[in-house]
Amino acid sequence: MPSKGPTQPPALTHLAVAGYRSLQQLTLPLGGLTLVCGANGCGKSNLYRSLGLIAAAARGDLVAALAAEGGLPAVFWAGPARTTAAMGRGEIPVQGSVRREAARLRLGLAGETLSYAIELGYRADDLGSAFALDPEIKREWIWAGGPFHPRSLLVQRSGSVVERCGEGGPSRPLALEVSPHESLFTAVSDPLEAPEVFQLRHTILSWRFYDSFRTDRQAPARSGRIATRTPSLAGDGGDLAAALQTILEIGDRDGLQAAIADAFPGCRLSVDINQPIFRLQLHQPGLLRPLEAPELSDGTLRYLLLAAALFSPRLPPLLVLNEPENSLHPDLLAPLARLIVAVAERTQVWVVAHAEILITALEAGSDCRLLRLERELGATVLPGQTVLERAAWRWPA
Repeated sequence: MPSKGPTQPPALTHLAVAGYRSLQQLTLPLGGLTLVCGANGCGKSNLYRSLGLIAAAARGDLVAALAAEGGLPAVFWAGPARTTAAMGRGEIPVQGSVRREAARLRLGLAGETLSYAIELGYRADDLGSAFALDPEIKREWIWAGGPFHPRSLLVQRSGSVVERCGEGGPSRPLALEVSPHESLFTAVSDPLEAPEVFQLRHTILSWRFYDSFRTDRQAPARSGRIATRTPSLAGDGGDLAAALQTILEIGDRDGLQAAIADAFPGCRLSVDINQPIFRLQLHQPGLLRPLEAPELSDGTLRYLLLAAALFSPRLPPLLVLNEPENSLHPDLLAPLARLIVAVAERTQVWVVAHAEILITALEAGSDCRLLRLERELGATVLPGQTVLERAAWRWPA
């Protein structure tokens, strides 16, 4: 198992999304290990994408990321602005009403030290343009602590102006001509002038996403690339051999080998480092030579990719795994769960899963927050969530 350190409290406490695909209005509590599950179409992937959009805001390419999804018309909540109990009981058809407010997409996260929210909509002053449907960042906020309060506000952006708030005095401008497509994370980059922006951006950019590693014949992990020291596996897994060699040299070498033996009894890993492109080798009982990446089954290769990600000598503040059980034999799910639970003791982990064997094994973790989602009238909901639990997040006004 990955080497254990002291249990880390979750850096993020809540994720909030409004107006995005099936996420009409959803606030989710997060744990050291957050496990999201539910039937197909319940909104698991939308939650995964919403985390990716927050990361895109930190990178400065949020508008491009939304454009890749089809733009605001494709991602806005498509249901009615308001529903009634009669609609829920099926007594009357679901129907829309006159919208009283402009359509908005909101994304937010609450952390133990810093929290962030962003609001996007259509441009109101560019109706004659061919680009009138381009997303525009309307407002952004950074505040101290988790629950929002006006007195905790540190930095806010309204339109093209970013300003510092609080400190017992009037607001002070940080940027005056911010593009409607530009996040405050790229508009304000001086760590001395705005340390909160710099710190939060650095944290979000450190998040690591692993989504459906390719294992086909042309997968990057099978062909490899020129090796350099690799403390964190690339998203496409193309540097798998280098990442494993890095773990063997400066990481938990014994834990990695134990995890391989746990999943594949009697097997061990090595890496041929005699050429610029390192070659992964899996030694199996009864074979006279090791198998290399092009020879491995899809499930075996995928498990090795996940092991390389989870044994990273440089863990991110948030590690996100989207349906890691794909292509894995059921016998590999319990060893995988043991790896994930061990890593969740050292950093915050988010897992989207659909295999009940994996869900059951992960749920037994000491700090697992299970979120089993459902759909009601087209909207993603968390059944059983109380009014007080939903009130743990408050959107800035």
